[in-house]
Amino acid sequence: MPGAVVGDHLPGRTVLGCNNVIGHHAVIGVKCQDLKYKPGDECFLHIGDNNEIREHTSIHRSSKSSDKTVIGDNNLIMGSCHIAHDCNIGNNNIFANNTLLAGHVVVEDYTHTAGAIVVHQFCHIGSFSFVGGGSVVSQDVPKYTMVVGERAELRGLNLEGLRRNGFTATEIKSLRTAYRNIFMPVDSNSTSFEERITKVEEDKELGKITAVCTMIQSLRDSFAQNRRGICKFRYFSGS
Repeated sequence: MPGAVVGDHLPGRTVLGCNNVIGHHAVIGVKCQDLKYKPGDECFLHIGDNNEIREHTSIHRSSKSSDKTVIGDNNLIMGSCHIAHDCNIGNNNIFANNTLLAGHVVVEDYTHTAGAIVVHQFCHIGSFSFVGGGSVVSQDVPKYTMVVGERAELRGLNLEGLRRNGFTATEIKSLRTAYRNIFMPVDSNSTSFEERITKVEEDKELGKITAVCTMIQSLRDSFAQNRRGICKFRYFSGS
């Protein structure tokens, strides 16, 4: 579209796939805003197919030659979004206006952000999750969950997103049971977070549901070395 800027006179390259729309005055594939970038280093941006990148959005190249910023396929990136250096965006995501991603953020598939949200560098946003409007995300968002808040907190499962994306009633019921057992225990002082995860894994019924196992793995991955842990959650009990 008129006013769009694609690519820059820098070592490296910007690669666009097929059938992408670049909106008015969007700036795609220019130098990152990371002070660690060294002039003369190669830097890269790879964009897949069938993405709609709307007006005034900025997407920057990587901060060093060993990395690249990646946008997958079939993403809708609405107006005035920012995707910083070295981010890795999957497929079929919807970013509402003014979604701002700092460097090295990983967004998986089929996520949805509401407007005016900010994601801290190195955070992971899990597949089929939802980030409420105005949220500040400073830790990982596990798969299938919903977060919201000035310091984003877990607020349950993204049930509407799961239904829209074809999850069965059995899968959703099992995910709800697993979520309650992990995040909403009757007595949070009786068992640790790790013990509750392990109990769900070892449950004869829940342990056979692929979606539950995938959510558990997402939680475990967030506590691996060099990860930021998951967004805070509140204990809700009968008291």
